[in-house]
Amino acid sequence: MAYEFEFGGQTFEIAGEAALYWRAQNALLVSDLHLEKASAFALYGQMLPPYDSVSTLQDIAALCSAYRPASIISLGDNFHDDDGEQRLAEDAAALLGNLARAAEWIWITGNHDRAVSGIWGGKALDELTLSGITLRHEAKAGDPHLEISGHFHPKFRQILRGRMVKRRCFVKTPRKMIMPAFGALTGGLDVQDAAIIKACDLCDGEGVEALVATQSGYAQFALNNAGAFAK
Repeated sequence: MAYEFEFGGQTFEIAGEAALYWRAQNALLVSDLHLEKASAFALYGQMLPPYDSVSTLQDIAALCSAYRPASIISLGDNFHDDDGEQRLAEDAAALLGNLARAAEWIWITGNHDRAVSGIWGGKALDELTLSGITLRHEAKAGDPHLEISGHFHPKFRQILRGRMVKRRCFVKTPRKMIMPAFGALTGGLDVQDAAIIKACDLCDGEGVEALVATQSGYAQFALNNAGAFAK
């Protein structure tokens, strides 16, 4: 299929704009949901639309209806802060509970939510290794093993046909893959930011590419110090 690609000897499919379906594991991978971000901001007087958690979980539910995964693995920063899990509103908690009963939900802890425990379902882990691929929140520079992570919220920005395009994207190298943020209220870091390139252990950008979901599959862009170009 046009959505599928190989990483670490495994086949993955880009699901929607910001998730991965791992066929061999029958697993749906998401990252950086940042549930209850709006309520966290409200605590400090900054009001945002209070629907981010429901919207994010509804998007996951739609993907679950399409793929019927046996497990859902969320790669950290699942909640915007350590108290977000307890603040989850009744409607969002009910939706999350239904999802966690329909599939095994695994919460990978992140820097925003190290205390996540799965009170609405699922179990929490610091990281998980499946088929030789480690799933963690933040890429470990210098780690020679295969890994999939989140944390950086990569976004692709490029002038195409005279207009600036800004889209969530995956960053992929032969050994590392960084997922975009899935949450409804999450921002993003330019895919060519030095922090992302450093995390990929490729300071000159060689071998780094951005995968951007499109209506017909995905577009690949090789990244280097001079910018991005289509493959």
